[in-house]
Amino acid sequence: MSHTAGATRRPQRIAVIGAGPSGITAVKNLLDQGFRDIVCLDRNDAVGGNWLYRPDSSHSSVFETTHIISSKTLSEYHDFPMPADYPDYPSHQQLAHYFQAYARHFGVEPYVRFGTEVLSAEPVADDSWELTIEQHGVRETLSVDALVVANGHHWRPRMPEYPGTFTGTWMHSHDYKRAAPFAGQRVLVIGGGNSACDVAVETARVSAITDISWRRGYWIVPKFVFGQPSDIVGTRAQWLPRALLARARELMLRVVQGSNPRYGLPEPDHRFGATHPTVNSELLYAIRHGHIGPRPDIARTEGRVVHFTDGSSGEYDVIVACTGYWIAHPFFRTDLIDFARGPVPLYLRMLPARFPTLAFLGLFQPLGCIWPAAELQAKVLARRWSGAWSPPGDLDALIAHELAHPDYPQIDTPRHTITVDYHRFKARLLKQLSPSWRSTEPVGPRRS
Repeated sequence: MSHTAGATRRPQRIAVIGAGPSGITAVKNLLDQGFRDIVCLDRNDAVGGNWLYRPDSSHSSVFETTHIISSKTLSEYHDFPMPADYPDYPSHQQLAHYFQAYARHFGVEPYVRFGTEVLSAEPVADDSWELTIEQHGVRETLSVDALVVANGHHWRPRMPEYPGTFTGTWMHSHDYKRAAPFAGQRVLVIGGGNSACDVAVETARVSAITDISWRRGYWIVPKFVFGQPSDIVGTRAQWLPRALLARARELMLRVVQGSNPRYGLPEPDHRFGATHPTVNSELLYAIRHGHIGPRPDIARTEGRVVHFTDGSSGEYDVIVACTGYWIAHPFFRTDLIDFARGPVPLYLRMLPARFPTLAFLGLFQPLGCIWPAAELQAKVLARRWSGAWSPPGDLDALIAHELAHPDYPQIDTPRHTITVDYHRFKARLLKQLSPSWRSTEPVGPRRS
């Protein structure tokens, strides 16, 4: 069935699921467009979502020493710059404070119901929603005219499977919080993404041994190039055609730090951008200093012995699987919405064709930071529901075009279904907005 854009009925009551970076900018920008009957539902006790560090396993995936992997300049809301005294790569504590300051400045917090979990979300006649929520053990039903889903996609761990049985500690990086418990342990880290490299570097400081197992080669990007944050340097080459830009980045990485085999790691079998690059300045240093041992993919496990595909083996006390997350919306029936394995059919990574009163914010993985683009998504969405903007054509056709023309031809895995280029994606969103799209002042206190 074809779904034309058309005018969308202005919703009266709107629910936002999640008070993380995407959820709070949704509330803020809905307020800017005159919406006041808004309820933001969040299971935590403060805004910040994934950036609310807890020393024990929780919804958050950050750990004690986590810093952002995109630089401050390219990681701030357009309407609310980060403090001038923040470093190039802020810590998770600084980011949590930043999101809380954003929410206070724009009057978002009065609209948030903390300690609240959304158990189910059911459409009513395709243009309104009935939510079952639970707060402090009490369930209730909430009827709303529109629903914004901003629950994040870094919270449901995806675990690998290998032949055999491992009798040591087997865990996902989501449950890794600090290095101290790994003192004197023999640690194997699986993966080459940002979490894997961070966990390997951190545990190597205290462990008896730390090895890192890669199934394929990854592009490792240092945090600084020529004395500047690498993403700032990369921005200056955005004018190059995509294929040439990828090759230029590959050449720069090889000039700056050499090829992967120099570190005992496999070469990438794909162009830069076909998987998520890893931003880390310490992994290669630690390998060359003998603190981390590179290993190939796992063939099988036997007790505490891990056998690798090159015929070698090692004995470990702990395996930390840094193997990503499933896209999960447990409050939807899977026959209604299920993006776990892709593709993810949303226009501007936000709007489904079927439900005009449903939107997803932050459900994309940029080669860069999520929330500056989520902020632009929120501005477009708020204008759609206020009647100031409509999609430029048939939604089914627009979605099909986006799926057929990704920013990067990605490898076919569940982890790479929502990738966008930071700059190109923001440019597409900005095309939908008027020249006066910024809004830096709060709209005023909540009306009772």
